Amino acid sequence: MEKRGDTPDSEHPAPLNPSPSCCKVAPRGKLHCHNWLADVPGGMADDELVEVQFKNTRKGFFRNTTHLDLAIGDMVAVEAAPGHDIGQVTLTGKLVGLQMRRAGVKPDAELKRVFRKAKSGDLEKYEEAKARENDTMIRSRKIAADLKLNMKIGDVEYQGDGNKAIFYYIADERVDFRQLIKVLAETFHIRVEMRQIGARQEAGRIGGIGPCGRPLCCASWMTNFVSVGTAAARFQDISLNPQKLAGQCAKLKCCLNFEVDSYVESIKKMPSKEIRLETADATYYHFKYDVFKREITYSTDKNIAANLVTIDAKRAFEVIQLNKNGEKPLNLKREEEIKEADKKQYNDILGQDITRFDKKKKRRKNRSDKGQQPSKDASSSPKQRDPKDHKEPATQKTREPREQKAKEQKSSGQQQKGQKPQNQNGQRQKRRLRPGDTPDNTNLEAGRNAKQALPPAMSPSKRMMGEADQ
Repeated sequence: MEKRGDTPDSEHPAPLNPSPSCCKVAPRGKLHCHNWLADVPGGMADDELVEVQFKNTRKGFFRNTTHLDLAIGDMVAVEAAPGHDIGQVTLTGKLVGLQMRRAGVKPDAELKRVFRKAKSGDLEKYEEAKARENDTMIRSRKIAADLKLNMKIGDVEYQGDGNKAIFYYIADERVDFRQLIKVLAETFHIRVEMRQIGARQEAGRIGGIGPCGRPLCCASWMTNFVSVGTAAARFQDISLNPQKLAGQCAKLKCCLNFEVDSYVESIKKMPSKEIRLETADATYYHFKYDVFKREITYSTDKNIAANLVTIDAKRAFEVIQLNKNGEKPLNLKREEEIKEADKKQYNDILGQDITRFDKKKKRRKNRSDKGQQPSKDASSSPKQRDPKDHKEPATQKTREPREQKAKEQKSSGQQQKGQKPQNQNGQRQKRRLRPGDTPDNTNLEAGRNAKQALPPAMSPSKRMMGEADQ
């Protein structure tokens, strides 16, 4: 297999094998169609119709009257008015007729011809014309602003020979651009064609990345745009938030219409929103659908969510039939479902105990050797004392001083009533009072009388005279 070679136009890759048409590869990413008739024998793909793509999303259909050997990816020069244009072949054969029908082109319409395959001189003029497009667009915007025209020129496309240019513009109102065409023709010395496009077409020509992370549908594969309404969002139960529903073109996203048909078909197989269900307890009104699970949520209030109950569509039809027969079930759910719900035990969301903060942590005893862990033998068996560390009981030598003190106290009479025991130094032993105890000297009256019986205080002079008399 040959490697992909260099092409004059860097935007379009070259085919893998230039000889057979069945092995050509369509350009990726720009509105291409796979030619599935190319490898069918019997000349099923032989036809003179050719599809040619120009800048961005613009395509055209032409006739290969000279029966050139064209393949997908070839650069060709086609007929234009006036002059010629340069484009790339994207499809050949009978499938081009189906593409014409899809684009709304009648099969008996007059189609322009394919002149030849593009030569090196044609491609040079084509590249020069493309290089002038950006500068022409900026200058044309300034000219339109000077003429005070309420319009926006979004893109400029030069013809392959550089003799004509198409100006794409957006305008909310009708614009009289006759003076603008004269000024543009005098300024750029070309034939001018004004073509109005919408916001979606402009986004498709500019391109970009959508909120889904993929290239815009209008810039990659969409050719015709269908009007999108808010009803598509309502069928899919999407919140009507303009910021989320609008695309880069400031219009409703085209992808809202992609799945709306399947939603509509599935909703037809479910009970209507207007039907209300009667039970012995209350009346239930429709709240929302779940199309994928085929479930319906009902509410006891018509305007707000109150006492929501979710049942499947089969159960809803059963309740509707019971109501038609004049019967009211006790509950919307089946008895089996209610029993299963009662059997379910409550589990904490985090799987933790709620009273874990009420438990007090036990304090660990400080060990002298924190790094060492006690062995199983030491923890299981009582601790054995070392005979060296064993302390001998008190001997007779330690008991003798106590006995001598007791004898001396008895002999001196310190253990009599009303007297407190004294130490060896003759001081009274102090005893701490406990709650409910009373001091030994509880005779308060005697203490007061003793204080009153004391002689009056004497001056130092009188005291000296008394001592002298004695």
